[in-house]
Amino acid sequence: MNQMPEILIVDDDEGHAILVRENLIAAGLNNPIRHFTDGQAALDFFFGPSAAKRTDPGQAYLVLLDVRMPKVEGVEVLRRLKADPELRKMPIVILTTTDDAREVERCHQLGCNVYIQKPVDYDKFAEAIRRLGLFITLMMLPPVNGR
Repeated sequence: MNQMPEILIVDDDEGHAILVRENLIAAGLNNPIRHFTDGQAALDFFFGPSAAKRTDPGQAYLVLLDVRMPKVEGVEVLRRLKADPELRKMPIVILTTTDDAREVERCHQLGCNVYIQKPVDYDKFAEAIRRLGLFITLMMLPPVNGR
């Protein structure tokens, strides 16, 4: 098992993505981090015609997924990834400003592993991501095979 998953940030807000990356690094993560600015780009990474060239067999991935995005919303990305027999075991953390209880329930029904509401306050947001980073350092993740 790969103990250093590649972290995929799927968020159309460039500022939030930068804050997430910086605070994960501040938490001590040395993991590779990749950013996708919309849901379609994330789906193309896993399912597109060149997916085999981008995903590494044996590599573990952890997805930090926003809900509200252009092209393909996060809930649809979640649904598609969790519907795939190989990718369903990949952990997906919903990281969004959305706090609608129906959305939280829907995401969990579709298989999200964790749902985190982004705090509005900068310091609280940074602290939440640092804590998430500490949690990630303890995770044991299975690799993605057959891609």
